[in-house]
Amino acid sequence: MNPLPLPDRYSPRTIEDTGTVLTAAPSTEETGTHATVVLGELPLLRPRAGTGPAPHTRAGATLAKTRRGLLAGAAVAFAEHGLRRATMQHVAAAAGVAKATLYNHFRTKDDVVAALLEAELQRLTTLAAGLPRERALLALAEEVGGHPVLRRLAVTEPEALARLLQAADGGALAGRLGSALFLDDDTAAVVLSWLVGLVLAPGTAQQRARQAATMARVAGGPTR
Repeated sequence: MNPLPLPDRYSPRTIEDTGTVLTAAPSTEETGTHATVVLGELPLLRPRAGTGPAPHTRAGATLAKTRRGLLAGAAVAFAEHGLRRATMQHVAAAAGVAKATLYNHFRTKDDVVAALLEAELQRLTTLAAGLPRERALLALAEEVGGHPVLRRLAVTEPEALARLLQAADGGALAGRLGSALFLDDDTAAVVLSWLVGLVLAPGTAQQRARQAATMARVAGGPTR
């Protein structure tokens, strides 16, 4: 099966470019692949004790910038090659760094995948927390339905996607979603199931908008 086409801007870049936002180009198709992958402003994941200086120091800020760049490269590599075929060399090349630099931050590809997943979950919950509920649900629908890595996996590696979603720990993820949207546990679980469904069948932008409005009505209660 041929890989999903990627916009030109998903090309290898140097580490100095990683402060920019990686954005999938607008789609003219009705499959809705125009969501964004915002990796330039991802928070630094909590480092292991003794692994380096604090993020607020100059050296720590440099490490944080490098890590963001590596995760940006990982998103590009996984969207282009898939999880199974992507290598650490692909990730390093997409980030514009030597492979040794990548290994200074991540020991294995699984570590890269886990870090990217956590960073994206943090980004999406932060996005949701900053918007009124219906707008937040629509924004999440657009992000999930058009996420380049998730769409690649849904088309070419559904088994890898299933493992990835399982690794995200549905209960904890529903809790994070509920906290961001002020939802009770049961409602958060329903919303999460809807979002997972959009990964497999994103539908059209109009369908996602109608579904988001329906989910907002189902949620009910105060939005903030």
